[in-house]
Amino acid sequence: KKVVEVKEAIMNSRGKGKKGSKQVSTQVEQKSIRRRRRKETFSSYIYKILKQVHPEIGISTKGMDIMNSFVMDIFQRIAVEASELARHNNKATITSREIQTAVSLVLFGELGQHAVGEG
Repeated sequence: KKVVEVKEAIMNSRGKGKKGSKQVSTQVEQKSIRRRRRKETFSSYIYKILKQVHPEIGISTKGMDIMNSFVMDIFQRIAVEASELARHNNKATITSREIQTAVSLVLFGELGQHAVGEG
């Protein structure tokens, strides 16, 4: 809880407030509002793609959590690889070229070629 001190000057009987003034501090409690931190997921995008590919099939919460974890993992691997490529070439910016090379290195074989071909 946050405590805010409020200082209030009490005027003396003459109303001038110079010599005889007193300061009284009171404590006022202020409620702290707790907010839940938003969790960033790819759930809505995964669901949209699932409906494009198989409109009649749904997905459970556990299945969505697994898919979200998978997408996060692949994203992290590509980002780390692109970062290492940029650092290796003494560049401060990750461009589309670094991303494309990182995708072909992380997703090796036919899957990588397919991903690079799609853009």
